[in-house]
Amino acid sequence: MRYNVVKNANSILESSDYLVKNPSSYKNKWKDLFHNNNPICLELGMGRGSFIIDMAKYHPNINYIGLELDSSQTATAVNKLSGQNIKNLKLICADASKIIDFFGKEIDTIYLTFSEPWPKKQDEKKRFTHESYLRLYDRIFKKNKHIIMKTDNKILFASALESLSNYWYVFDKVSLDLHNDERKIENIMTDFEKQYFKEHRQIYYLDAYFDN
Repeated sequence: MRYNVVKNANSILESSDYLVKNPSSYKNKWKDLFHNNNPICLELGMGRGSFIIDMAKYHPNINYIGLELDSSQTATAVNKLSGQNIKNLKLICADASKIIDFFGKEIDTIYLTFSEPWPKKQDEKKRFTHESYLRLYDRIFKKNKHIIMKTDNKILFASALESLSNYWYVFDKVSLDLHNDERKIENIMTDFEKQYFKEHRQIYYLDAYFDN
């Protein structure tokens, strides 16, 4: 699925109250920005934002932050929020490798939804479930570690299972076909996933944790 380039993306982002323009200034202070002590969940690579927006709507007692590097995709998410007042949602347009500059030990759950698979061996360090990223997550999880992942890419999923296992994560749920799983796992679909659902494409899912 390709995204259209939003020509005025920067001006859209600059005028949005949802976008946190200086996220590093809120490190260890996100509860002050949200004005509560509710759990904070972070989606890395939110794309056009459908997943994180719907999650925030369905769970008003949980705070959500969507992070996306691409300004056009972030601007599209901002446009979706026009006229809405979702107080438990904030967006960041930045590189995921910078998250330790933005957060202290404040995050309860990290969502990885249809991340770039980086299928080539030489690119595996760029995967959000590579050990290099897991070490970054260690520094921002509030207490216990919790990662939820969805993907249609078998190589990425197999790599994630191996990487998380080697990092001593425990799997609460694993599904090789989320949309047809008999357990009826709660699922908010992303933009990618909505299209894949129409195509009857197999979706892989995992819910992993590590109790400190």
